[in-house]
Amino acid sequence: MQALAIYLGPLGVLWGIFLARAKFAERRSLRIKAEAVAAGLTEPASLHPKIDPSLCIGCATCISACPEGKILGLVNGKAELLEPSHCIGHGACATSCPMHSIELVFGTEKRGVDIPHVGPDFQSNVPGIYIAGELGGMGLIRNAIEQGRQAMGQIAKAAPSRAGPPLDVVVVGAGPAGISASLAAMKAGLRLITIEQDSFGGTVAHFPRGKLVMTAPAELPLYGQVNLRETSKEDLLAFWEQVKNNTGLKITYEERVEKIEREGAAFRVATTRGSHLTGAVLLAIGRRGTPRMLGVPGEDQEKVVYRLIDPEQYRNRAVLVVGGGDSALEAATSIASEPGTTVTLSYRGDGFSRAKLKNRDRVSEMEKTNRLRVMLQSEVLQIEPKQVTIEFAGKTESIANDAVIVCAGGILPTPFLKSAGINIETKYGTA
Repeated sequence: MQALAIYLGPLGVLWGIFLARAKFAERRSLRIKAEAVAAGLTEPASLHPKIDPSLCIGCATCISACPEGKILGLVNGKAELLEPSHCIGHGACATSCPMHSIELVFGTEKRGVDIPHVGPDFQSNVPGIYIAGELGGMGLIRNAIEQGRQAMGQIAKAAPSRAGPPLDVVVVGAGPAGISASLAAMKAGLRLITIEQDSFGGTVAHFPRGKLVMTAPAELPLYGQVNLRETSKEDLLAFWEQVKNNTGLKITYEERVEKIEREGAAFRVATTRGSHLTGAVLLAIGRRGTPRMLGVPGEDQEKVVYRLIDPEQYRNRAVLVVGGGDSALEAATSIASEPGTTVTLSYRGDGFSRAKLKNRDRVSEMEKTNRLRVMLQSEVLQIEPKQVTIEFAGKTESIANDAVIVCAGGILPTPFLKSAGINIETKYGTA
């Protein structure tokens, strides 16, 4: 009996330590969840995990796998999404779950997300038109690279059965998905053309100067492993330029696709520069399409723009930033850091529920030190050459203004997609 006690004693101590740690972790998870609910941060921005509690065994592998920190936690022995608005849709949680209890979904029961129909082979409902990257909901750089490569693999499999068109594939977009897909097409020996309506690098090219971009290792055809973890916009764009130069990738810039039409067994891709006859089309474009406008008098002035390029250009100026997402908060705080600026951040909501914690904290810090004025539950009524009129706190207020930056997101290019026959689905917490 004494010998048994010798063995059971240490086991009891270890078990007690385990239970204490588990209880502490659960209390922390409940606190994080309560804070998110109190702040109204309960809606995920895009792709996010949906956990089936009947399958979850509480092993916490998903928590360890998440690269964004305490997004997930254990509550009552089951994994839960604690901070939905911070989830970036990495997907490591779903991959790591041994019980397959996690499904990656778009939208929620409260908020739907419009997504073009995309099959397991990245093909839309129109045979021969494929979608990869941000347009299909995969905004994360690593995921976009992987999708571009895999989608082109599917196109390459079908290419030998197509005869006649001068091109095997037209790649639309030169962001991470488009670059990866184009390199995969080159590796497969496909006849291709890559066109970009704007600049090299896709969405990354329009980030504010110096913005950190989070990514993860991915395989880039004809180049090898991409091991960038955290880098600046400038370094990432320099990396893409290096890839382009090393591989001989050719991209036609300032060419916008206007229409895609079926022509026999091929597609006629009409652009601002002419047209291309191809066997397949890969759409690797962003979801923003056209910037969402305010629809107020004076918005057509040159001082109104829809993205921030360089904060330095706003030195010694009075700037209004409109929006409540990460791009708006990052624009406002980066401009407010420049000498002589007077910055106002206007948002119609009562909180920045779509923004990352670090951006919200920075806004709060700058507001406390009077470097940034925040006007929640406000609405821009009119933009004039030297001032803007805003409805705020039940009153109409005019403030001095030299520039307006509208960061209200973009409108999914639905008309363009529908004209090509692509179906748009509204996801309410479904894959």
